[in-house]
Amino acid sequence: MNPPEYYYPPANDQRSRLVEEHLPLVNFLVERMVTQVPASMTRDDLASAAMMGLLDAANRFDPTRGILFKTFAEHRMRGAMLDEARRTDWFSRSLRDKQTRLTRALEQLEQQLGRAAEEHEIAEALELDLESYRDLLTEVSHLGCVSLHQTIDEYEEGRTFIDNLPDPQAVTPLEAMERRELTRELAEHLERLTEKERLVISLYYYEELTQKEIAEVLSLTEGRVSQLHSQALHKLKARLSSTLKRRR
Repeated sequence: MNPPEYYYPPANDQRSRLVEEHLPLVNFLVERMVTQVPASMTRDDLASAAMMGLLDAANRFDPTRGILFKTFAEHRMRGAMLDEARRTDWFSRSLRDKQTRLTRALEQLEQQLGRAAEEHEIAEALELDLESYRDLLTEVSHLGCVSLHQTIDEYEEGRTFIDNLPDPQAVTPLEAMERRELTRELAEHLERLTEKERLVISLYYYEELTQKEIAEVLSLTEGRVSQLHSQALHKLKARLSSTLKRRR
């Protein structure tokens, strides 16, 4: 009978090689996030957190799981930057309250209208003029830098978007079925976004362009791209939250 297989962390030389080969990820992720956080968080702050995430990924990486190190490291690095952002308390309680109010308004509008709400409808529901509504989107737009880590349940420690991404390592048929269903629903929700919102999401998450580059492609200001990004993410969060509530 063969002895059981155990997982051993990478040796020092392997860790060093993984870190060295993936150092460019630090600057890449910093540039994607720096425009979406308050000025009090510098590039150095983000780079330091990202580097700690990369080191943590090198220490924890298990190649037997069949996941690319780059993918594993990116998740760890983003998580480390999110932790640093929370530690410095830039996401204030008042901003959390605004985010919650926006999400609830979107949920109610979706139920009432049976379709994606237009900007002026969302602004009216929030008792804001269009300019003030867009200012609100700008205030909460830095959620985009960690959007996949945001919870879709009603409590802060709830499930995140990342928790519900399709997992090729799913261990049970039930888990695989649930993830396929949520992935299908997310695809449907994406289709209900406006054309510009879909373009921003596609260019940001799939083409991995920065908001500055997206602004150039779409001939918009960088601030407007940030607003569209924020609005799209809040629409998706509201719809997925409604879906989860119906399942309970």
